[in-house]
Amino acid sequence: MAHGVSVSPLAFGGAPLGNLYAPVSEADARSAIDEAVAHGIRYFDTAPFYGHGLSESRIGRALAGHPRASFTVSTKVGRLILDDDSRREFPDGFAVQGSRAVFDYSREGVQRSFESSLERLGVDYVDILYLHDIGRMTHGERHPEVLQMALDEALPAMAALRDSGAVGAIGLGVNEQEVCLEVLPRFDLDCIMLAGRYTLLEQRNATGLMERAQTRGIPIVVAGPYNSGLLAGAAGPGETYNYAPVDESTRERARSIYEECAAEQIDGGAAALQFPLAHPAVACVVAGMRSAAEVSSAVKRMETRIPAALWYRMQRRGLVDATAVLPR
Repeated sequence: MAHGVSVSPLAFGGAPLGNLYAPVSEADARSAIDEAVAHGIRYFDTAPFYGHGLSESRIGRALAGHPRASFTVSTKVGRLILDDDSRREFPDGFAVQGSRAVFDYSREGVQRSFESSLERLGVDYVDILYLHDIGRMTHGERHPEVLQMALDEALPAMAALRDSGAVGAIGLGVNEQEVCLEVLPRFDLDCIMLAGRYTLLEQRNATGLMERAQTRGIPIVVAGPYNSGLLAGAAGPGETYNYAPVDESTRERARSIYEECAAEQIDGGAAALQFPLAHPAVACVVAGMRSAAEVSSAVKRMETRIPAALWYRMQRRGLVDATAVLPR
C-alpha cells in the first residue's frame, strides 16, 4: 500500500458492528475482532457512519490491548454524528438510537469528524483516511456541488492531516467508479476503496478505474465483495443487492454463478471473496463480519483451493467479463 501502510489480503469490514440491519451484542462484536486477530487479519476498516460511532468504539476497545504497530485501521470523513433524542427509526440501516448522521465535506467538518474518530478508536493516528460517499449515486443533483467542496476543502484537509503525520494515507471510499475518475486528474490520492463494483458479479462498472489505478500505481481496496449479501451464501444467492432487494435479472446472474461453483463443489462465497484479489491493482478485499463464526468462515473461504477451470468456465459463459483478470 501507499506510504508504507500495511494491509492483510483479507480485511475486517466494521459496518456490521455498527448494528447494520440488526443489533450485534458487545460480546459478539468483541469475539469477532478477537477471532480476526487470532487468524492473522491485521486491517480493520470502519467509519463514523457505521452505527453512528458504535463500530469505531467497538473496534477501538477490542484493539486497545494490542501494540499500535501490529494493526492497520482505516476510517472515513464526510459525515458528522449529531445527538438526536427524537431518532427512533433506522432510515440509514443502523439499529441505533439517539443520534443522526449528516453530510459535511467542509474543512472544519473533516477536522471535527477525524478528531471524534481518534477519540472513539483510542488511537493517536489513523493509517488510512477515506472520504466517504461522494458521487452521484449518493448525492444525485447535488453531486457537482459536493464534488467541488470535496476538491476545495475536504481533500486538502485530509492531505494536511497526512502531512502532519496524523494519517498515513488518504483516499476515497465510494460505491461508484465515476467519481473516482473525476477526482483522479484533479487531486493526488494514495488509494481508493471501491465497494461492490469490482466483484465476481460485476466488473464492467470498474474497468476504467482499474486500468487507471494500475497505470498510476494506486492500490484499490475492494469492499463489498458479496454485493450487499447477494453472494454471501455458500450454496445460493441472497436477497439483497446494492443495499436493496435484488432484481430478478441480477438474481438470475447470481444463480448461474452458484451453478458453476456447485459443479466444482465450491462455496460460492469463497469464489466471491477470492476473485477480486487476482487483479494486480487490488491490495486487499474487505468483508463485513459480525461474529466469530463469520470471521472463521471468511478465513476458510480465503484458504479454499479453487480450480482454474471454474474461472474459465464462468468467463466462457459470460458470467465473468472477457477482459477480467482470473485467479490462478
